[in-house]
Parts: sequence; C-alpha cells; structure tokens
Amino acid sequence: MPTTKRLVNREISWLHFNERVLQEAMDVNNPVIERLKFLGIYSNNRDEYFRVRVATIKRMVEMDKKRDKLRKIPTSKILTEILETVEEQEKNFNSTFKLILEELNKQKIVFLDETDLNEKQGAFVQQFFKNEVVPNLFPIMLNSLENSDALQDNAIYLAVLLQDSTLRKNEDYALVRVPSNIISRFLILPSDDNKNYVIMLDDVMRYSMGEIFAPFGFDIYLSYTIKFTRDAELDIDNDISKSFIEQMSDSIKKRKKGAPVRFVYDNDIPANFLEKLLQKLNITTSDNLRGGGKYHNFKDFMSFPKIGSRKLVYSKLKPLLHPALKPGTSILKVISERDILLHFPYQSFQYIVDLLREASIDPKVKAIKMTFYRAARDSNVINALINAARNGKSVTVFLEIQARFDEKANIYWTRKLREEGVKIIQTLQGYKVHSKLLLIRRKEGGKNRYYANLSTGNFNESTAKVYADDSLLTANQNIAKEVNMLFHIFEAPYNPPKFKHLLVAPYYLRNKLMGLLNTEIRNAKAGLEAWVIIKLNNIVDEKIVNKMYKASQAGVKLEIICRGICILIPQVPGLSENINVISVVDKYLEHSRILIFANGGDHKYYISSADWMVRNLDHRFETACPIYDEKLKKEIMDIIKIQLSDNVKARLLNQTPINKYVKHDDMNSVRSQFELYSYLIKISD
Repeated sequence: MPTTKRLVNREISWLHFNERVLQEAMDVNNPVIERLKFLGIYSNNRDEYFRVRVATIKRMVEMDKKRDKLRKIPTSKILTEILETVEEQEKNFNSTFKLILEELNKQKIVFLDETDLNEKQGAFVQQFFKNEVVPNLFPIMLNSLENSDALQDNAIYLAVLLQDSTLRKNEDYALVRVPSNIISRFLILPSDDNKNYVIMLDDVMRYSMGEIFAPFGFDIYLSYTIKFTRDAELDIDNDISKSFIEQMSDSIKKRKKGAPVRFVYDNDIPANFLEKLLQKLNITTSDNLRGGGKYHNFKDFMSFPKIGSRKLVYSKLKPLLHPALKPGTSILKVISERDILLHFPYQSFQYIVDLLREASIDPKVKAIKMTFYRAARDSNVINALINAARNGKSVTVFLEIQARFDEKANIYWTRKLREEGVKIIQTLQGYKVHSKLLLIRRKEGGKNRYYANLSTGNFNESTAKVYADDSLLTANQNIAKEVNMLFHIFEAPYNPPKFKHLLVAPYYLRNKLMGLLNTEIRNAKAGLEAWVIIKLNNIVDEKIVNKMYKASQAGVKLEIICRGICILIPQVPGLSENINVISVVDKYLEHSRILIFANGGDHKYYISSADWMVRNLDHRFETACPIYDEKLKKEIMDIIKIQLSDNVKARLLNQTPINKYVKHDDMNSVRSQFELYSYLIKISD
C-alpha cells in the first residue's frame, strides 16, 4: 500500500474506491444484469477520473517538473502508479465481463456480433440501420481530417479501413462515430426460440457499413473501435464585457477541444492504420495509449435494457411513506409541529416536490428560496418553483453553474427560470455553492415564519432514487433564520454574519470541526466520554486527518464510514489504533454525511453537505446542520449502528489486502442497506 508514512495518496485512494465498484461486478451474489451495470459505473467513473484527475496530474508533470524534486512522492511517479493500477484493474474488468457474458448465456441472454446473424436477424439489422442509424451518421474521411478538434470527447468511433477486392481503388480510411448518445447501444433481435438475442450498436454498423461506402467502389470494410479522452478542465475567459454565463458557455465549447489524456483502441487494428490515426489525431505516447478489446465505452452498460427474468436485476423496493406525512395532510403544518428527517431512496423524494407544490399555492407563503447543484433533466422541483412564480410568489434560486459536467444543463435551467420571473443569484466567482438548501417564508399572525429543508444530497428526483441521502425538514426558527442569512450571503458575500447553529464553510466549518475534535481530545484526557462517529464520501484534508490522529493517540475512539477517497490510515500502532474505517458499496450509492460527537455525554449530531476536503472546507459554501430533536438523534444513531455492523458489503479501508471485506458471519450477516429498509418499515408502523 503506497503511503507517505501517514497518508495514502488521494489519487491512488480513488482507484481503490473504483476497485470496490468493480468488486460489485465481480460479486456472483449480485444479480447478473446488475453486475453488468456495475461494469458500466466503473467504466464511467474511470473516464471521469482521466478527464479530471489524470489530466491535472499530466499538466503538473509537463508544466512544473522542477517541483517534483520538492514533493514527497514525485508527480511523475504517481502517474506511473496510476497507469499500472488501472492496467491491473483492466485485467479483472475483462475477465469479469467474460464471466458475466457466460452467465447471461445461461440465463438465455445471448450477445451476437456481426458474424453471428442468421438471415432473418441480418435483414432486421439492415432495416434498423437504414431507418434509425443512417440519419445519425456523419463519416469523416481520415485524409481530409485536419486535427482532432472535430472529434467528440469520450465518444467511440469506428476507424474503418476501406478496400476494393478488385484492387482498382486504393484503400482509404474513415472515422464514423457510434451514435450511442442518440440510439441505444443495445439492439434486441427477433427470436424464434425462448432466448433474448442482443447485438451492440457498433456491430450493427459493422454489419451494414456497405450501405454508406459501397457507392464509392469499396466492398471490404474492416472496422476497429477507437476512443480518446480529453482534459475536462474549464479555461474561463475573464472578459469583463461578458456575463459569467457567457464565459461558462464559451468554456464548455473549449472543453470539446481539450488536450487528449488517453487514447484506447482495438488491439486488432493494423499497425500502419494505427500509426496513421495517431499522426492525424496528434496523439503521442505520453497520451496514455492503451490497446484493448473490440468494445469500449462500457458506461453504456449502465443503461442495459430490462430483458430476461426478474431475478436478473435487483427487486425494486417501494419507497416508504413517512409516518408523520400522511396523504392529504399539509406538510407545512406537520413541519410546524415537529422536525422530519427523510431518508432517500428508502423514503420518497416526492415529499419535497409536494412541499413546493403546497407552498406555491398557499396564500400565506410569500417567498421561496432554493439552491441547486445538479438538477434532474426533467425537473419537477424546478417546475414547481416556476409554478410558484406564476402564482405570484417571490422565488429566488441559486443554481451553481460551475457544477462539473452539469454546466450546460444548469445554464439552460438558469435561463429558463429567468424567463419565468424567478430571481437568479449570480454565481460567486472563486467559490461554488454546494449547500443543499430550501427556505419558505410564510406570514403567520402578521409575522414571518420560516420553514427550511437542509439536505446531504441534491434536489434531484432522478439521483434521489439511487443516492442514499438524509434530508431535514424543520420550522426551528434558530436554524431556518440562519438559512435565510445564508441566502443573504449568496447575494452579498462581503460581510458574513456569525452563525450560532449552522456550521458554514468557507467561514467557520473547518475551525468548528477542529474545535469539536479538540473537545474530544480534552475529554479523553480527562476521563470523560470521548468518541466520534463520522460518515462521509471523501476524507482528503490533511490538517483534519492529522487532528484525528491526535485524537486517536489521546484515546478517542473514531468510527468512520467513508465511501470514496480516504487518505487516513487506520490501525497503525502509536498513530491510529483507535480509528476504524469501512466503506460500504452496494445497490445504492452512499452519499449522506453524518457527524456525531460524544461531547462529554452531551452528544452533538449534524448532517452536512460537505466532505472533508480542502475544496469543501475552504472554497465552497457548505453547511453542517445540527439535529436537535431527540427522536431524530436516536433515529440517526440506529441507522449508523446498522451501517457500522455491515459484514456483507463493508470493506476495510487502507489495510492489507486492499478492500478486504469485513469478516462475514453467515449466521449473522448484515447487509446494511437492506437492514435499513427493514428498520424504516418498523418505525413507520
């Protein structure tokens, strides 16, 4: 395990996380189509990793080589280790894919390629190609290509070698994009038996390539998949004559022309054809070339069609009703009487949409304010806000235009909301707003009363079906008024007020976390109750990690659930023997952030939008919200205990071997996501 004595390199730790995703594909206890989807998630994660993290490291290597001498681990060495780790994972990926295909065959789901089709299937494929595929094909002749800017990042292309069997025409070369962004990557073929036959869109194109190139005198078409990944860093133009939205729009366009950071190709491609491609695309050996199999872009397997037996996919769990939010009741009235904590996806996100709908037509509601980081493509939440504006409510939205890879969608929603009369708070250059906040102002008895929703996850009804998050609904005026203060900061961030209840980054959150850990250290030394339970997505901040090491050395017990990156090394004698770290990767993506401190017996509970990373604590607006309701504290502790007891999907972090599963006892197995659903059923009765 590579460390700098006390820490794991964050880039390597991320690869360990993605390996846990790959483990889910390898787990034969998972339904086989779900295993296929995990391959897609792994592939999609890796693509983004190369576009962002590897691209950054490459820039560091190329532009700042002198600094390498000052680094504990040279950047170039980290890059080498990344590529070696990815190569090793690729072997497991390929072998897993073969095993999954074999299992699918047993389940009567058969993948065919262009060489396997019978006459009936061939005719079906050709008709599909003419009707659905051809309108979306725009071939590029390689000899006419001036540079790679015309090619789409992260898309797959068929590099086609065109030949004439009579030798009257010289061979030629073309690039044809596989339009999987428009057409499903998977075509279900007609069947005369009880099997499901599937062909990849790539192979549909291979089978029918003559439809495009035969008119030009060619009759041999050899197609090889290629793909390159570009640097996704946005270069924002500081032209003061442009609005920030215009600057971001221009930057997104430039991203399409980012420098290549990775090039993958079919190993069967002839050497001279590959060399010609590399020259035309200006790809060098420093761009992480990798030969592979016939297929790339496995991210499309995330959308594999629902075919075959129901047992091949996870059974759907019906979202549970919250016992206090009965159908036909006013959500605002319930919140006015007690705090509500929702747990997605176990409970329905529809409650948030219903709350907004109620607020939009309630004559006493005067204003609604909301933050968005990633909105759903067809967002009912945003539609509810638009409806509120149409009903005469004052609606204010902060929509984070700088959310990576969602910039284009967020620009669209910003313009749409403005058209509907919604006030848009301008993006804060240099900072991102990552807090998940909803505020409703209602006139009651001639006075303003505030209702707030603070969540660990985005207000996104699509991701709420697969991301495990916690969402607090409260009319506690101490909290709700401070949410209102936060919105004032977003509009005028020059004179931030002091918060007594919310922990707010970039102003106070880091110092408050350090203070809470220092309190545990003092209490441990004084013989008082001292422990910490933390659930986060990523732990990267070195200052906080070092403080946790000091807490461990002082005798503070730290139990940590960390899904993703974790640079902390637990169970090191004299350093971290009082720290345990697990990661749970399962059916749902663990996304909630929960912080619990013993505090000498006066336990403190928080839910938060922030991971413990420099960017979250110092360069983003983040919020950690205290939980004051005693019943909700117990509920959170019950849930955390279930997750800490997981011995089916929990892995030990940063111990040898990497990603070793927590010791499993068949007689007392605990799969926390399933146990959590059962727990919520019980407390709903």
